[in-house]
Amino acid sequence: MKQPAVKYSIIVPMFNEEEVIGFTYDRLKQVMDGTGEPYELIFVNDGSRDRTVDAVSMICEFDPNVRLIDFSRNFGHQIAISAGMDYARGAAIVVIDADLQDPPEVILRMIAKWKEGYEVVYGKRVKRKGETAFKKLSAKLFYRTLRTLTNVDIPVDTGDFRLIDRKVCDVLRGLKEKNRFIRGLVSWIGFRQTMVEYEREERYAGETKYPLKKMIAFALDGITSFSYKPLKIASYVGFALSLTSFLYLVIVVFQKLFTGSTVPGWASIVAVNLLFNGIILMLLGLIGEYIGRIYDESKNRPLYIVRGTQGYADREKKRAEEDGDAGGADEYAR
Repeated sequence: MKQPAVKYSIIVPMFNEEEVIGFTYDRLKQVMDGTGEPYELIFVNDGSRDRTVDAVSMICEFDPNVRLIDFSRNFGHQIAISAGMDYARGAAIVVIDADLQDPPEVILRMIAKWKEGYEVVYGKRVKRKGETAFKKLSAKLFYRTLRTLTNVDIPVDTGDFRLIDRKVCDVLRGLKEKNRFIRGLVSWIGFRQTMVEYEREERYAGETKYPLKKMIAFALDGITSFSYKPLKIASYVGFALSLTSFLYLVIVVFQKLFTGSTVPGWASIVAVNLLFNGIILMLLGLIGEYIGRIYDESKNRPLYIVRGTQGYADREKKRAEEDGDAGGADEYAR
């Protein structure tokens, strides 16, 4: 089998990272130059509204190791990672965020583990600097809840910062679900996996791209993608409510027939109805989350649309020839 010309592909998803992207490039370049082996830096612009694309485009002009994939709009962090994997040509692929919370220097330790024979090397956070108590608590609860609800052994306190072997990347590219949870998919497919521990740094500049709303949506993607236990819980709760209601009905009938101690009024009835109806609506909403994801999968739309690329001269030339257009086509989908 012919060895790829590129040894390492570093995938960097970006969304409004104008303030930090130059520093990210410098750190990554310093680390990867130190390996003495061929590499590529793949920056995936996920619909940024600032000058992130312009900054990376300028870097592409003078560094032949840098690639840019520019989405037509914001498709999401997990989709940006998936696009980077589609374009990656390395024997080993590393995913790292642009905010420098995950130190690029840890990549060298991941590479060392990969050379020992491991096919997945993920970074485990032993300390999270600069994060609020709420963020730390919610992250801790999320990872442990996910592990409890799913049948897949997803390591706790890990993110998408990891190295995967080429064969793992090829398997991931073959998985077609739309609501993607990359770290869960990597655990699901197996292969030899290990970890390296590190301290997560404070964000170098800019604001977090995962506010509470996105964190909740991300958690739902993770749980619904790898477990149907919440549906079982919904069934159990529904059965418990039905049983409780029946028992309550028996008690009311007994009081009415034999004690005459029933209290007139509608307040208690309304309160109970509101409670039960609220729980039922919550369970219907949970079922709706699953149905909505089934609907997304059935539409079979592409994961993303690329407005343009830079640093992929051979690929762009080939596409232009296929389209019969000297300028090439800027928009295409996967």
